Amino acid sequence: MLGEATDAEALERLGNEGVLALVCDSTNALVPGSSGSEATVRENLTQLIGTLKGRVAVTGFASNVARLDTVARAAKASGRRVALVGRSMQKMVAAARETGYLKDFPPVLDETEVADLPAHKVLYLCTGSQGEPRAALARIANESHPNVELREGDTVIFSSRVIPGNELAIAEIQNKLAARGIGLLTSEDHHVHVSGHPCRDELAQMYRWIRPRLALPVHGEMRHQVAHAALARELQVPQAMVPENGQMFRLAPGRPVLIDEVPAGRIHMDGRVLVAEGEGLAKDRRAMAFAGLLVVSLVVDHKGRIAAPPTVLGEGMPEPVEEAVLKAVENTLDKNKYSDIDDLAENVRRAARRAAQDAWGKKPVTRVLVNEI
Repeated sequence: MLGEATDAEALERLGNEGVLALVCDSTNALVPGSSGSEATVRENLTQLIGTLKGRVAVTGFASNVARLDTVARAAKASGRRVALVGRSMQKMVAAARETGYLKDFPPVLDETEVADLPAHKVLYLCTGSQGEPRAALARIANESHPNVELREGDTVIFSSRVIPGNELAIAEIQNKLAARGIGLLTSEDHHVHVSGHPCRDELAQMYRWIRPRLALPVHGEMRHQVAHAALARELQVPQAMVPENGQMFRLAPGRPVLIDEVPAGRIHMDGRVLVAEGEGLAKDRRAMAFAGLLVVSLVVDHKGRIAAPPTVLGEGMPEPVEEAVLKAVENTLDKNKYSDIDDLAENVRRAARRAAQDAWGKKPVTRVLVNEI
């Protein structure tokens, strides 16, 4: 529906010339049949939108430019004007137009310009199909969007699939919309989406065209990649390897072999600092948010003897907890002798944390500060 059609003859020529390896998408390797055609989605969306009365909001992947074209054409067919809602939606349409992919895309209005149009003349093309909390659809559902409002009798169409892991976020948005009398149409009840990832029949067709000596399944979870590799072997591919993130393979000369690993994984901005996923900073803050922060300050002399009463500071916990912790710390200091400061700090930390749990039922993040004089 958009761009050039697949050149099957060119792919077959590559196969005839000889292909060492095919690095191929695995996302739908467990799904039988084919992914379907955008043409059927265009026909169904055009018919469906034509039956709706109030405002219509359609959400999907902004990167699926063919779907954006489909929705815009369906809107035009039903006499609706399109407004792009969400920064990535606006950027993607602008980039596609600039590179010639949306030459006949209908004119769009600013989201503020459609506010005065009759409800049956409006279609919003929105970001946020995966429940992203800062995307346009989430803000519309929360009634916090500055320019877009949906009301009872309006309809939201989810022209997308649910990516595993996003179920709860999407359900939360859908529940908020449904509670306000806004209709919901999804791929579960209407044919409003086809995947952009190849299913098993399409993978098999690609292997028949290319006939590689090696299959390297990528892009999917491990179970998808393993199923993809098994399919490749069934199709007489001599060798199939399942790479993991960060693994470096030498494909030639000789047999393919794993030779190294490179850093891989997610990174994110923590305030103004770039950190790797799993470094524990956010985890520590979540722990403090749930069970508070407990700090015990000790003062010892040059011989390791306690030189002042201990100080207990608790953040985010009831006052009686601090009192129980102070008693536990004092008892620990009275009953025990310690060979070094580290031993002292660890025993006090355990006593403090145990006392907090006994008094409150939660284990706060506990730190012990030892000051030597």
